[in-house]
Amino acid sequence: MTRAEIPRKLLFVLILTSVFMVVEAVGGYLSGSLALIADAGHMLTDVGALALSLGSVWLARRPATMRRTFGFLRLEILAAFINGAVLLVLVLWILIEAVRRLRNPVPVEADLFLVIAIIGLVVNLVGLRVLHGHQQGSLNVRGAYLHILGDTLGSVAAISAALVIKFTGWLPADPIISIVLSLLILVGAWRLVRESVDILLEAVPAHVDLVAVKRDILAVPGVSSVHDLHVWTVTSGMVAMSGHVVVPELGRHPATLGLIQSTLKASGIAHTTIQLEVTGDCEGESCFPGLPEGAGRVDHHGHSH
Repeated sequence: MTRAEIPRKLLFVLILTSVFMVVEAVGGYLSGSLALIADAGHMLTDVGALALSLGSVWLARRPATMRRTFGFLRLEILAAFINGAVLLVLVLWILIEAVRRLRNPVPVEADLFLVIAIIGLVVNLVGLRVLHGHQQGSLNVRGAYLHILGDTLGSVAAISAALVIKFTGWLPADPIISIVLSLLILVGAWRLVRESVDILLEAVPAHVDLVAVKRDILAVPGVSSVHDLHVWTVTSGMVAMSGHVVVPELGRHPATLGLIQSTLKASGIAHTTIQLEVTGDCEGESCFPGLPEGAGRVDHHGHSH
């Protein structure tokens, strides 16, 4: 899925989810099934999450400004964090309600429960088919995908509970399946929150070895040391780096800068801010006595002056 296709895909899944959410909520109320009510609640968070995801994708397309130099790219990560956080709250509610129902079983209309659960499974499978294979390229799309995946698991669990109640009359099957569902959702939600928080805190991406990055830079001819090295994720698929690199021979700066950038790009770090220095223990123009202002430094685009 290209970035241009993401809004259209999300909009389709949003409409599909919204329509069935109403059907499932009414069916859960009429049948008395906690699994359906919980899944309807989950679908309500899906609607909000998908709407938030869609809005953030559209906003992320807005150009950068002098005030927001990265534009609205980070909105994708904020949306992913909110998605995960809402899921965690939902899991807590399901667990509390399930325990209550285990203590005091509630009658369930098994036939209605089963029909709605089957329809829900079909709807969720369609949503998964639309988003499958594309969630790895965007943390925000992955958040939407996890919501739909949780609903799909919920539909399977609901069908199982409905069959058990229909053929055995064992009512605890409904809250027990709800607990299993909530624990499955918890794993994905926690991972989503953790990854989005890492990005918001500008932690080193999990797939990047900072020690290896420093070692690769030091291996470039002319480089004597590296300090103030930082690597972080701006948004999904966009890794940035900044650092100070000591290259004692001023004449080697242009060639060394090009080699460093090529090395980092090969490692998946394309957005770099590199400051070249002739020594590592000074700051400001005193590092370059006798040179024109700014000589030997690198601007915010990584170009040598």
